[in-house]
Amino acid sequence: MTVAGVAVESSENDNLVSRIVKMQAFQILLVLIAIWIVFAVRAPDTFATVGNMRLIAQNAAILAILGVGMTFVIITSGIDLSIGSVMVFSGVIGAKVMLWEGGDGWGTAAYGVVASVLSGLAWGLFNGVLIAKAKIPPLIVTLGTLGMALGAAQIITKGVDIREVPTIMQDKIGYGNVFGQVPTLTVIALLFVVVGGIVLHGTRFGRFTFAVGSNEEAARRVGLEVDRHLIKVYALSGLLAGVAGILSLAQFNTTAIAGQTQTNLNVIAAVVIGGTSLFGGIGTIFGTVVGLFIPAVLQNGFVIVGVQPFWQQVAVGAVLIAAVYVDQVRRAAAQRGGRNRSPLLQLWSPKKSSPEEQGVTR
Repeated sequence: MTVAGVAVESSENDNLVSRIVKMQAFQILLVLIAIWIVFAVRAPDTFATVGNMRLIAQNAAILAILGVGMTFVIITSGIDLSIGSVMVFSGVIGAKVMLWEGGDGWGTAAYGVVASVLSGLAWGLFNGVLIAKAKIPPLIVTLGTLGMALGAAQIITKGVDIREVPTIMQDKIGYGNVFGQVPTLTVIALLFVVVGGIVLHGTRFGRFTFAVGSNEEAARRVGLEVDRHLIKVYALSGLLAGVAGILSLAQFNTTAIAGQTQTNLNVIAAVVIGGTSLFGGIGTIFGTVVGLFIPAVLQNGFVIVGVQPFWQQVAVGAVLIAAVYVDQVRRAAAQRGGRNRSPLLQLWSPKKSSPEEQGVTR
C-alpha cells in the first residue's frame, strides 16, 4: 500500500516537473537568467546592482501593462497593432483635460486619469465592434486605428508635444517611490499583472478567452457569446493602453507623440517570446512578463558593457523566431497526437528505454 502510494506520488511529481519544464515561459525564463548571468559576470559592479535592477524594472513597467491586454488579445488568436497609438492619443487627451482644469493637485490629475482611461476604452470598443460585428480581420482593423489614433493625436496638438503635466503626477507617480526605493510605476504595473493573471487563469472571463482562441466555432456551438467576448477583450486592451498613456505622461513629462512607433511591436514580441501562441488558445501573463524583461535586460546590458545597442534588435529578433519555432513544433506534435515534448525537454529527459532494453523479461 505504502509502495503504491509512493509510486503514485512520484508519478504526480514527475508530471508536475515535466509540465513546468515543458512550459515555454519556463524555458524563456532560463534564457533570461542566462543573459542576466552573462552581463553580471561581465560588469558585476554596474549591472548586478540593486539600482540597475530598479532601473530595468521601471523601464519595463508601462510595457508590462500593455502586455497584459495584448496577452488576452493574442490568446483569442487576434492582434492589436494600435496600442502604441492609442496610448499616445490617451495621453494627449489626459494632458488636454488637465490643462483645461488647471492646477497641480490630485484633483486635476484624477480628471486626466479618467479622461485617458476612457479614451483608451473607446478605441478598444471601436476595434472590438469592427472585429466582432463587422467581421473585419483584426490585423486590418487595428492597423487602421493605429493610423487614426496617431493622426487624431497630431490634429489635437497640431503636432507639438504637450509638456505641462501636474507636478504631483511627476513627483508621486513618474519619479515616486514606495516601500523605500521601489518605483511607484513598478508597483502599479505589478498590480495590473497580478490582477490580469488572476482574471486570465482563475475566472470565467479567462476560460472564455482560451475557449474562443482554441476554437471559435466550437465556442459558438456550446453557447458562448463569442462576439460579445471579443469586444470585451479588445476593450480591455484599449483600456490598458489608456492607463499606459497617463503613466507615460507622468514618467516622461511629455506626450511623446513620435516616441511610441515601436511600442506595439515590442509588446507583441514580448508576448510571443513569453509563450503565448499566435494561433490562439495558449498563453500566460507570467510568460509575457518574462518576455518583456529579455529586451529590457539586453538593452541595459549592452549599454553597460559597451556593445552597440543595435545588437539588441538582432538578439530579440533571434529569440522571437526561436519562440515561434518552438510554438509550431509543439502544435505539430499535438496535432499528430504524439507527446508534446519540447526540444529543451528532450535534451533534459533521456528517451525512455523499452522493457527489453532495461533487461526486463516477460
